[in-house]
Amino acid sequence: MTWSTVLDAAGGVCLLLGAFMCLAGAVGLVRFPDTLSRLHAATKPQTLGLILVLMGLSLTLRTWAAVTTLVFVGATQFFTSPVTAQLVGRSAYRHRNVRTDLLIVDELSEALARDGGADGDGDGDDARPPASPDAPGPLQP
Repeated sequence: MTWSTVLDAAGGVCLLLGAFMCLAGAVGLVRFPDTLSRLHAATKPQTLGLILVLMGLSLTLRTWAAVTTLVFVGATQFFTSPVTAQLVGRSAYRHRNVRTDLLIVDELSEALARDGGADGDGDGDDARPPASPDAPGPLQP
């Protein structure tokens, strides 16, 4: 067996694992009940899946131009996906699209109460209502 065959096989395995991780993230987006859980499914397995796909492509293509381009694509995804998820999660929380009954620790409500509330005007009209366990998620009818 040649070195090229081993690299092609490793690249194929990385491509399949990456595709499976992307599929798992897509299933999580559909199945999870609330915004924060869906954000987790949209960022963690998708980022790992993309990096595995890019690694598989770099093992298969084996040119410096392709590898450097794939490294830049992976780094961009790796650094922007968590920041985007953090901002979308905070926005969903401030607009009350989060099921608080699913939260184990809610540190953001304490910080918002200390800083003047979710809308920032400090008038107290933005207190989070108690969550009901059978409340629909934000994307459900």
